[in-house]
Amino acid sequence: MTRRRFIADSSTSTHASLTGAQAEHLARVLRAAPGQVFDVVASGHLHRAEIVSANPAEVIFLLHEEITADPALPLHLLLAVFKFDRFEWALEKSVELGVARITPVLAERTEKHLAQSAANRCERWRRIALESAKQSRRTDCPALDNPLPLAAALAAAASAPRRILLAETEQHHTLAAALAAQPGAPTALAVGPIGGWTPAEMSAFAQHQWQSATLGPRILRAETAAIAALAVAAALF
Repeated sequence: MTRRRFIADSSTSTHASLTGAQAEHLARVLRAAPGQVFDVVASGHLHRAEIVSANPAEVIFLLHEEITADPALPLHLLLAVFKFDRFEWALEKSVELGVARITPVLAERTEKHLAQSAANRCERWRRIALESAKQSRRTDCPALDNPLPLAAALAAAASAPRRILLAETEQHHTLAAALAAQPGAPTALAVGPIGGWTPAEMSAFAQHQWQSATLGPRILRAETAAIAALAVAAALF
């Protein structure tokens, strides 16, 4: 049977602990007790871990041997904020597919009330990312930035060796071809809002030397485009 996996809230070289909702779930729902063994991610490494003590406030593990696990994909997703239910679905699936970092972008076509409320959703989004990381048995939880205007998001992604913009105006250069040109290179990937990027935003991407790419002739919803693009990248990486 596959052992349940948790991501530690804090750790040392020999011990790790879970607090908050994770500890409460372990203690109250799973009835955790000393001696039980789980997989625990501590400081980015996966371990077989034995419970030393357990209560709803904190569960402490003794870390045993490290277990080999796949790292996150070197992908930084810049995802424009759109309707929260769909955005959160895209966020969840992006984490499952292995993205390393996500930056919510307040685009010009992000609805005003969503842009104003986005900052208040960050903690919820981080909880979604954490649960998705555990469910997909990742060894880390991706970094999730606070929502940023496009100019700040472009600056945050400026160090990526490869920067790719999904653009409806691009008809010929496919995402697969763009990724295949530098196999495995760290990549920033931008997905626009409902209605797409504005001409001014497209100019900003061009000024920062982003390369446009297409997923094909069909017009996809923003959340579909994000998942399709990450699936292509994951397969090539």
